[in-house]
Amino acid sequence: MSGRAQSFGAMAEAYERFRPGYALELFDMVMAYAGHPVRTALEIGAGTGKATRLFARQGITVTATEPDGAMLEELRKHVPAGVRTVQAAFEDLRPGEKYGLVHAAAALHWTASEGRWSRMAALLEPGGVFASFGGPIRLADPAVEAIVRAARAPYLESDEIPSPDGTPAECEMQWPGTELLRSEWFTDVQQEVIETRLTMSAHDYIGQLSTISAYLVLPALERELVFSQIMQVLPETVEITADVTVHLARRCYEQW
Repeated sequence: MSGRAQSFGAMAEAYERFRPGYALELFDMVMAYAGHPVRTALEIGAGTGKATRLFARQGITVTATEPDGAMLEELRKHVPAGVRTVQAAFEDLRPGEKYGLVHAAAALHWTASEGRWSRMAALLEPGGVFASFGGPIRLADPAVEAIVRAARAPYLESDEIPSPDGTPAECEMQWPGTELLRSEWFTDVQQEVIETRLTMSAHDYIGQLSTISAYLVLPALERELVFSQIMQVLPETVEITADVTVHLARRCYEQW
């Protein structure tokens, strides 16, 4: 996992180009959960700033943290001028300023499990909101998905990231909600799904795959071969499911 976590920088421009952004519906969901105006936010693992832009453009003062220098450089090209950017891993952040919102967009699984929630709570105001959101991009047509899986199989069994705490996919509450429910630092844990369907060209679908860590850590020749094999079996355009699973929790008042 640590190797996969450090694999994205070389594909920062592709990440910006091919990864889908986040809809205003996500911002509205987080604000409705908060129940009051949120003025400041800290983003964990901001990548190229897809989520950063969503929150900053709605008037929130965002501090975006990202450990990879290449990703941070790409982020700085795209975010509003008022966004503060910091090159740092979550584990390197020290308690100081507290925020109304701490959020992670498809990045929380790269953080260390030990002390994760006490560290997260220390960054939040009393009653502050934690939000994690993201999800895999999957081919919507089962027949197309099956032929792509067969083309990928000689090089890679699966390109998804397993649940960090082993929660089976069929369970109603998924990670990190499962951990939040057990944490003494957070309460009012909720899980919501924003259904998202997209159409993209076969070329753009391969571009999106090129930003996924499971492919990035393959030897270069194998990576080229697997993309070539997949491209050969894809139709000209593909329908994809890009549902965003949102986990929300509130920092307990009584812990502080």
